[in-house]
Parts: sequence; structure tokens; C-alpha cells
Amino acid sequence: MKIEKDRVVRFHYTVSEVGQEPIESSKDRDPLVILFGHGNIIPGLENAMLDKRAGENFGVDVKAAEAYGEYREGLGQRVPKKHFGTAKLAPGMQVVLQTNFGPRAVTVQKVGMSVVDVDLNHPMAGKDLHFDVEIVEVREANPEEIEHGHVHGDGGHHH
Repeated sequence: MKIEKDRVVRFHYTVSEVGQEPIESSKDRDPLVILFGHGNIIPGLENAMLDKRAGENFGVDVKAAEAYGEYREGLGQRVPKKHFGTAKLAPGMQVVLQTNFGPRAVTVQKVGMSVVDVDLNHPMAGKDLHFDVEIVEVREANPEEIEHGHVHGDGGHHH
């Protein structure tokens, strides 16, 4: 069965900046499970997976625009320090900030007495990425998964 819209895909991935050491890999944990064709992963990786089958391994370079977007200037924000709890902050640290739009990964730029300057760009924004992918399983999604836009049950979303 090949990967297409509304199929459930279980896969392992290793991601690196093009030409660099791996940044993250799923190999030491369970594979990622997605409902394909619903924007649950970055567009460049989703496009590369189309028509692949279980058991296939492949590598793909994904340009920043098709990954986490280009780096955008002017996305700095000053946030009251109390929003970070008791965490010891330092410039360059990645922290997850609770926002009105849900949790968001930010990069600490400067730490003041009562405020913290953060960069709201995704930490991987502006970076061309390389993915090594192993397709573990491809199956039909059930009607409820398609309606909800994500996988349920094993490795998926629990309501």
C-alpha cells in the first residue's frame, strides 16, 4: 500500500542541517505516526513521502521555505520573566512559552531583571534540513481519524 492522502503512516526519521551532524532522531524511541495529507508534518517532508511504501528508506533535502519557514526579522518579543517560572535562563536557550495560541518554542536572546527578550522564530527557521526516513507501516485511516485530522490509538492522539 502506498502513501497517499488519508493513509496513516508510521515512520522513523533522522533530521540534520544539510551537511551537518544529526540534530534529532526517532530511532531510539517509537516511530512517528501521522495522518498523511493533513499538514501534520512540514510540507517538504510530506511531499517527499508521497507514493512511498512500507519498508522503503530514503533521504531528502528540504529547503527552509518548505520546512520551518524562512527566518523572519522583527519577531523578537519582550516577555515578563514570571512567565518562565523558576527556569534559569541564558541567551541562546530554547524554551517553550505558553502563548494565547498554545505552546511555542522560542529562543532566549537577552535576560533582564524583570523581562526576557525572546525570538519567536522556530529554532529551525531559515535552515535547509536533511531527513533520512524509514517507512515502517502504511494503513488506511478510519473515518473518525479522517474527520479529526489526526491518528487515534497506538502512537496517535487520545481524546
